[in-house]
Amino acid sequence: MNIAYDVHGSGPWLVYVRGWVSHLELLWERPNVRPWFEALAERYSVVRFDVRGNGLSDRDAPDLTLEGLVCDLEAVMDELGMEHTILYAVTFGGPIAMAYAARHPERVTHLVLDGTYARGRDIASPERLKTYVDMLRNTPEVGGMAMSRATNPSIHDNLFARSQVTWKSISSNVAATLYELGFSLDVTDLLPRLSMPALVLHRRRSRAIPFELGRRLAAALPDARLVPLEGEAHEPWDEDPGPGMAALSQFLGVRLAPRIDRVRRPGAVTVLFTDLVDSTSLTQRLGDERAQEILRAHNLIVRRTLLEHGGTEVKHTGDGIMAAFGSASQAVEAALGMQARISREGAEDPAKAFAVKVGINAGEPLEEEQDLYGTAVQLAARLCDCAAPGEVLVAAVVRDLCAGKGFTFRERGMFELKGFAEPIEAWAAIGG
Repeated sequence: MNIAYDVHGSGPWLVYVRGWVSHLELLWERPNVRPWFEALAERYSVVRFDVRGNGLSDRDAPDLTLEGLVCDLEAVMDELGMEHTILYAVTFGGPIAMAYAARHPERVTHLVLDGTYARGRDIASPERLKTYVDMLRNTPEVGGMAMSRATNPSIHDNLFARSQVTWKSISSNVAATLYELGFSLDVTDLLPRLSMPALVLHRRRSRAIPFELGRRLAAALPDARLVPLEGEAHEPWDEDPGPGMAALSQFLGVRLAPRIDRVRRPGAVTVLFTDLVDSTSLTQRLGDERAQEILRAHNLIVRRTLLEHGGTEVKHTGDGIMAAFGSASQAVEAALGMQARISREGAEDPAKAFAVKVGINAGEPLEEEQDLYGTAVQLAARLCDCAAPGEVLVAAVVRDLCAGKGFTFRERGMFELKGFAEPIEAWAAIGG
């Protein structure tokens, strides 16, 4: 039995367990899939593999059972000489990873369980299962489109094209057999033995695997944290991937911040700038070393808050940070969170106090060479310049986009900004 695998990046091992309908090359070409794994590969040696019957592994596969699929994972890890790894499992890959971790707990440092479950019969009724299995066996194109629609109801690419990719990855008979298997798996009895730290990610409105199953899974594991993700797209890289990546960063204790061009967001981007107030005078007053300590404290607070709120650092500006968000409300919430942290830490130790200005605008900037350009970016930077110390100054469009989200804004009037022919209306965000 030949099992195909790929290793990308360097660092500690992280093995991605998909379970079925996988193809190493074709999935790599999917929008946002490659950026997601490249972000992980900046910190880890990321291993992806096709289980038996799928993709580049042997298609004429015997033993399509949980035991057989666990053996595939075991074989890949043994081949690469892994002593320890993080297992990152999605959907039908979850029971495989959990079964392996119960068998080899000493080799699994962390479990990431994304959109998965412990007991397959809880996913859907026997009638629904039979309908899908029959479609997969008898009308595979229809079955492929139905699964694509269930996985991501809001996809914008062609459903028929996606179904064709499915059948380049797996035969209809193997797909039906593995689908049936997925609904029959039950690893509930193994959960108390999985004492390693676990992160359970799950979309609240997933149609593929109900959110309630993720909640039950997290509750049954000895050391698990449940992070609900908004939206209905089952795959973590679809819709807004920022919160999922932020949760992974916090759980693993590393900074996973894909640059803006790596994670493509539909529609407008919200741009945020921070600026350390009087950074030059700080250096003159305190000296290079002490001023650098304050800048590091600024960077730590800003980056920690970006991770918590799904922001992406675009670049460091010398005495501030430029970041991008998929939504205006996330950006405003993050900015207010930064200011609250800075104020709180300054109150605890006045000798380490500093002030930061924040400017936020939303628009459709140009993306080039891992940076953002254009009027939307320039306006955010100008608003940051105009903000008072400790203030979050936003463009009118940001205020409008945050309507009904629980924030309060105070009118700050019209500003004459360099490079803008007309005065710009600005508002100060002051929380909810």
